[in-house]
Amino acid sequence: MVDYREIIRLKSAGYSNSSVASSTGSGRNKVAEVWKRAREKNISWPIPGSLTNEDLKLVLYPELKDSSLRMLPDYEHIHEELAKPGVTLTLLWSEYCLTCEQAGKIPYQHTQFNEHYHMFAATHKATLRLKHKPGDQMQVDWVGDTLSISDPVTGGAMKAYVFVACLPCSMYGYAEAFPDMKTPSWLAGHIHAFEFFGGVPRITVPDNCKTSTIRNTRAEVILNRSYHEMAEYYGTTVIPARPLAPKDKAAIEGSVRVIETWVLASLRNRTFFSFHDLNIAIKEKMTEFNERPFQKRKGSRLSAFEEEEKPYLQPLPATPYESAVWSKATIQPDYLITVGNVKYSVSHDLIGKEVDIRATDKTVEVFYHNSRVASHVRKNSSPDPVYIPEHMPENHRKYMQYNAEYYLDWAETVGPSVRIVAHGFLTSHKVEQQGYKPCAGLMKLADKYTPDRLEHACESALSYTPEPSLKNITVILQNGQDKRSHEKPTSKSGSKYGITRGVSYYGGGDRS
Repeated sequence: MVDYREIIRLKSAGYSNSSVASSTGSGRNKVAEVWKRAREKNISWPIPGSLTNEDLKLVLYPELKDSSLRMLPDYEHIHEELAKPGVTLTLLWSEYCLTCEQAGKIPYQHTQFNEHYHMFAATHKATLRLKHKPGDQMQVDWVGDTLSISDPVTGGAMKAYVFVACLPCSMYGYAEAFPDMKTPSWLAGHIHAFEFFGGVPRITVPDNCKTSTIRNTRAEVILNRSYHEMAEYYGTTVIPARPLAPKDKAAIEGSVRVIETWVLASLRNRTFFSFHDLNIAIKEKMTEFNERPFQKRKGSRLSAFEEEEKPYLQPLPATPYESAVWSKATIQPDYLITVGNVKYSVSHDLIGKEVDIRATDKTVEVFYHNSRVASHVRKNSSPDPVYIPEHMPENHRKYMQYNAEYYLDWAETVGPSVRIVAHGFLTSHKVEQQGYKPCAGLMKLADKYTPDRLEHACESALSYTPEPSLKNITVILQNGQDKRSHEKPTSKSGSKYGITRGVSYYGGGDRS
């Protein structure tokens, strides 16, 4: 309360504004304002004792006499509006002033407006929205300590890394154990956290780990592509904490420490044989943690979340995000990429080019300059590369068509003898593929000597061996034996113009 009587007494005595301010506990500007108004009203010391300090206030500030001229802000409405994105107390105060002007009322000054709201928030709500708006942020991190999973057969131990998510407004938390801290586990942790909270916050604040951030400088922030794609799907904005600035995510840092005590430490003497069993135990401990009453305020993390924060979360998409891992690769001369233990084809035109690979549990997609150039159904294992014929050069595509059925169908079109020979080539080896080369040789002979000659040559070869070789048939064609074997036989008496010797000529008779 300003002591108006003492200010007027000391100023009337000639003291400076600084001295009066120091003596009365008011600011120098306030002292100057009171003394200016006192002179305007011709008020000076001595002041009658019947005129109290409150009476002096109304004399110096007559506008305060009619309190109905001031409009009291609707702080319940202000509290709800402040939860919306981008809304601040300064903006709400300016809107309040405009409303007062339209209604012909006097508004509170900005400082009084803020003070009254802070009092309202402290007495009516569990959290101060000015610092953390409900549904605005989710902070995420990995717990530094680990748990272990025991192999029921060998007894060996496997590390379990705990992912933690926290909503700073209500301090409501989520935790889950994973076998590693790689991108699939990182994304799965976020997806399961969104489902646990039943909604999506507007901002997600991670650390600067490789699974979230590639580069974070004053000039730019480059996110991991898989992480950025997941955030876009859920409609949340990723704003990584500044490097070496743990206060940017103080809520999750505090939650990590508490979870290390109330979850990890409490499970230290228990043995788990699967991640499923471990996560059930973590869920039970997290339920106790969230339902634990606050020490310095009413309610718990669960009640604060359900009453104040849950309605402000963005809705979940219709279907969960399918976790995808992005990587880069340079296409080699075999025009194959490797995902897991399986090789997949891309167009041979991309040999030597760098492409982006997007791999999910169900599909493998290849992008070049942000355009999809290949797509495959993902396989868990395959001994042979997965080829798409359109990706192959013409000669490779033709080679891939070669099989026993292909060669036999071709031989059928040439003739029965060629089919018998081709069938013999395919069945005379331990492995069918060993007969492909001689069958291809037959096709070349047909191109070189015509199909009819090849049919005659095969017929001739089969006449003296049931299993002719490609060399036998080639020699027959080279020597023209296929032609002679199919010429019409001549008359025994010779031709019309020939000379025929009698039997006596060869019997030793007279040859003259």
